[in-house]
Amino acid sequence: MNLRDKLLLAQVPLALALLVVGLLAVNTLDRVGRAGQDILADNYRSVLAMQRIIEHLERLDSAALFIVSGEQRRGVEQADAHFQPLELELRLQEGNITEPGETEATQELRRAWIRYRADYDAFVGLGAADARRGAYFETLSPAFRTAKAATQAILALNQDAMVRKSDALQRQSRRVNTLMVTAVVVALVGGLLASASLTHRALRPVAVLSQAVQRLGRGDLDTRAVVEGRDEIAGLARDFNSMAEALRQYRRSSLGELLQAQAASQAAIDSLPDPVVVFGVDGGVLNVNRSAEEVLRLSLEGAGGSLGQVTPEGRSVLERVRAHVLGGKGPYLPRGYEEAVRVEGPDGDRWLLPRGSPVYGEAGGVAGATVLLQDVTRLRRFDELKNDLVATVAHEFRTPLTSLRMAIHLCAEEVAGPISEKQADLLFAAREDCERLQGIVDDLLDLSKLQAGRIVLEVRRVSTESVLEDALAPHRAAADTGNVRLMAEPAPDGVEVAADPERLQLVLSNLVANAVRHTGPGGDVVVRARAEGERVRFEVADTGVGIAPEHQSRIFEKFYRVPGENTGGAGLGLSIAQEIVQAHGGEMGLTSQPGQGSTFWFTLPQAAARPG
Repeated sequence: MNLRDKLLLAQVPLALALLVVGLLAVNTLDRVGRAGQDILADNYRSVLAMQRIIEHLERLDSAALFIVSGEQRRGVEQADAHFQPLELELRLQEGNITEPGETEATQELRRAWIRYRADYDAFVGLGAADARRGAYFETLSPAFRTAKAATQAILALNQDAMVRKSDALQRQSRRVNTLMVTAVVVALVGGLLASASLTHRALRPVAVLSQAVQRLGRGDLDTRAVVEGRDEIAGLARDFNSMAEALRQYRRSSLGELLQAQAASQAAIDSLPDPVVVFGVDGGVLNVNRSAEEVLRLSLEGAGGSLGQVTPEGRSVLERVRAHVLGGKGPYLPRGYEEAVRVEGPDGDRWLLPRGSPVYGEAGGVAGATVLLQDVTRLRRFDELKNDLVATVAHEFRTPLTSLRMAIHLCAEEVAGPISEKQADLLFAAREDCERLQGIVDDLLDLSKLQAGRIVLEVRRVSTESVLEDALAPHRAAADTGNVRLMAEPAPDGVEVAADPERLQLVLSNLVANAVRHTGPGGDVVVRARAEGERVRFEVADTGVGIAPEHQSRIFEKFYRVPGENTGGAGLGLSIAQEIVQAHGGEMGLTSQPGQGSTFWFTLPQAAARPG
């Protein structure tokens, strides 16, 4: 019998124990499930019907009050809308008698309803308002209370029955739990003992081989594993003995020591789960680990250590990091998840984030570069799940927020009746907060669409001069109020950018608004644009308070606000602006010194020259 059969035989007792426990669990859970369904079938429908009947009775009483107050048409329409639904619910209850005493209670409810309906019809037929008022308080209102009391009696009867059945179900569940725990413990202990005994017998030769391996690891090359038999472990022991003999002879040569050091180095990088590529000073590939061979399909054999067999996306990343490190710029650190590259694999797409470190030679200079592609697939998926959650919450806020805004607006405009001056102040404050919350929700939805790539940019040729003029106009009033000079430097003649005008204005408007808000009286805010090769660089410079260095690296993060500042926003404006710029294929950044102002900049591709 080989080792595989022995191990499978050792698992048979445990499998039988699990089968017994599973059958017992299915049977008991089925019994508990049927008991719970009985409660729903017997009582829940009656409870639901009684709650609806009470609601219909209260609506009918409200309709009667409308008629008493002189709103005949409104009251009759409301009453007509509830007579038939109440009758249907009562018939449902009459067909769902499940508890002792419920028949008499239902009959009492039927009599009370018939009496109330007759009184209601007589009440509606009265012509004089005084007669209706008297009939309501003397006849109709007592009939309403009687019918409602009969309904509540049936409701209480079914609710009490549900409590009793629930208590019985809990007692049954406790008995089932005790039985299940006992069965699991017995089956588990018995199965484990039997399996452990059989496994120990099957794997006893492994202990002998393990001891021989440990002695070999401590340097005893004369050790041998003595294992009798013809199974896999016996064959492994014979192979081990042959290896130990070869190692003993190998250790005696100096070449063996050198190769041993090289093997240890290779084993170290092979043990890393992320792809690792080592480049020489000339840019050629010197070494790769096993993960790089599997993920990037990069091999030192055949192609002479080049990157030709790597996918274009992966090759571009490797070349960029290699050029950075070998150019003497130090280690390469990614700025964020946006630098991750997608690589197709047998298990699905993977996202790899590049990092680079220089390899120094004996003279201290850069002798090579090590590039590690960190697998951030799970982190990226977590980030996508977080973005989806934020977008879902923001979307669900929209409908109730719209209703709330409309209700506050109607109250503030006194549509629902006159309000006092203090109430008006509170309503106007609430309306401002609603508008602010609406802006935050809109920003969240825009940001989620940008990150998911669901916003389609309508790119066309846009003049830089018109862009600068349109960016200043909405903010001149705020600048004049704060005594801030708002200026635009002359744009380069004939320079156009390829962009979505509406989205571009959103970016510039956000930057100008922030600059005006953080610039004190007498300060300047300047907007400029200039051509840089195939791109156009836009800048918004101010002479405001500036941004401390420790906050500059996080200023574009979602929901981040500089401590101590009360901007009134949620910290999404700059993040949205950066997403829009990156969607155009541009970059965004800032330069700032505390007390000396800030300059926010971004680049966009320059529109192609018009045909002659």
